[in-house]
Amino acid sequence: MAATSVVVLDRGNNTTCTVNLFGATVVSWRVNNQEQLFVSKQAVFDGKRAIRGGIPFVFPQFGQWAFGPQHGFARVARWHVEKMPERLPSGDVEAVFSLMDDEFTRSMWHFQFRLTYRLILREKELHFNIGVYNPSKELTFSCQLLLHTYFKVPDVRRCQITGMHGCMFIDKTREGAVYQETREVVTVGEWTDRIYQNTMQEHIITNVVSGRKMRIQKYNFPDTVIWNPWSEYAKEIPDFGDDEFPNMVCVEAGRVAAPIVLLPGTAFEASQILQVM
Repeated sequence: MAATSVVVLDRGNNTTCTVNLFGATVVSWRVNNQEQLFVSKQAVFDGKRAIRGGIPFVFPQFGQWAFGPQHGFARVARWHVEKMPERLPSGDVEAVFSLMDDEFTRSMWHFQFRLTYRLILREKELHFNIGVYNPSKELTFSCQLLLHTYFKVPDVRRCQITGMHGCMFIDKTREGAVYQETREVVTVGEWTDRIYQNTMQEHIITNVVSGRKMRIQKYNFPDTVIWNPWSEYAKEIPDFGDDEFPNMVCVEAGRVAAPIVLLPGTAFEASQILQVM
């Protein structure tokens, strides 16, 4: 299978979602032909390095990992198409992807697991339903899970993000110090890398593509990561342009502060809805 095998969900009216089977990475989401996601011009599609942009799928580890690649193996594994894109009676389009343990994953993480990733493309929405299943008869595992969404924006300095007021956050730019967010809306004007805990179920980002708003609704994802490398760190990322940081903001729904613990034979489900308002 080529390194750039993709599956396209097409709803008509120039509304599409493109998934690269390398990492099951959503690499494009167009609504009326307007791209909503940021992918770096320097992103590498070689089937080895994680794709820089879109929506990488982070599992079973968020951040640095002693046993394998940063952010885990799901975003650099070859996923299977469980169900090719199919039009539902509503006119929406659904596709399902899956990943199971194999020699590659067991070389880093010696557990049986199964992930299912169901996408539904609606007129102005993209729905994500994730299932994590532990098929083992005796082993319990713990893991982290996150959707590392890169939103495309005209100028990140003009974006406001709701849903974090009063939340505690881990500031990775200050050696993991913990603070409380006092602002009603979060803005990004410098290198930002924060894990907000127990955030609200809904975030709104203002001034995304065409000055519109993006709504994020999330279920069973208690944490929200906000990331932008800014000028000083953009230069250190080989597959990210030095001048691209103003045109993206990562607002990432996940479960990372406290791990998911899955007993033998049990499952965990979480979901996210993105809506162009």
